[in-house]
Amino acid sequence: MSFTAAVLLFGVGMIIIVGLAAYAFTLRGEVKRREAFRIEEEQRAQQNSLENLDYIVGALLQGQVNITEASWRCKVLLEIIDPSLVEREEFKAFAELYDRTRHLKTHSERNHLTPRERMREDKERLAAEDEMRGDVMAAAKEVVAWRGKGKNALH
Repeated sequence: MSFTAAVLLFGVGMIIIVGLAAYAFTLRGEVKRREAFRIEEEQRAQQNSLENLDYIVGALLQGQVNITEASWRCKVLLEIIDPSLVEREEFKAFAELYDRTRHLKTHSERNHLTPRERMREDKERLAAEDEMRGDVMAAAKEVVAWRGKGKNALH
């Protein structure tokens, strides 16, 4: 192989290596950008969940919302914020009422029930609410106290 051909091949090889390096650098930047976006989205979702939790707990404590509905929503929001929160002793009432009432029909499924079935489910729900009212309201107050701790509340 001639010296000129070797230099030409070396030059082409270097161009390819520089091109691949530039492409790798671009991809690395894209990965960083996407990771930052994912983190930002998670933080925004968590903040929205915390705000919604505040609204629901406030409405629950003021008697503006059904205890079962509020418990379901609080349980789900706590799970979104941090799945271990539902397992905390002070918040377990939400999950317990959820477990006791999750088999009951809601929304359009409830409309398909006969009046007798609907009444039976209402009695079951009201009995569970009456039994759990104190625990759920105490859990709601614990959420307010927990939220009062500020940003360190998750740890």
